[in-house]
Amino acid sequence: MNIEAADGQIRSLLARIAHLADDGSIEEYLELFTADAVWQMPANEAVGAPADRREGREDIAAGVRARRESGLQGPGTATRHAIISIDVQVRSAELAEAVSYWLFFSDTSTAPRVVSVGRYDDVLRGSDGRWQLAERTITVG
Repeated sequence: MNIEAADGQIRSLLARIAHLADDGSIEEYLELFTADAVWQMPANEAVGAPADRREGREDIAAGVRARRESGLQGPGTATRHAIISIDVQVRSAELAEAVSYWLFFSDTSTAPRVVSVGRYDDVLRGSDGRWQLAERTITVG
């Protein structure tokens, strides 16, 4: 196992997830998750998002659709996710963990401002040279 290559692939995956949350198709976004992925976050009053827990790609897709329909994120909302201070720990060729901080910007086309910050605790799985997100726990603040 090449740890440096895995580290780079995982960092790219985390960035791609953020990019697709802002501008990509839901189908592209879902391909970055394992079939049985778990995605959970607490309520975020700063952006008006309720607590949410999703299990499996279809359930995660429903959450993405709900956030996009509410105007919280996605194409046309002038919002952006930025991921910083990424710490990747490759445990094996099939398992890695990452901790990163996130910044959520609004009004990016007029007067960008940070409206929320927090932390991602991620579990990633590798298979056939490809990494996917298996579990994301979001902390606000």
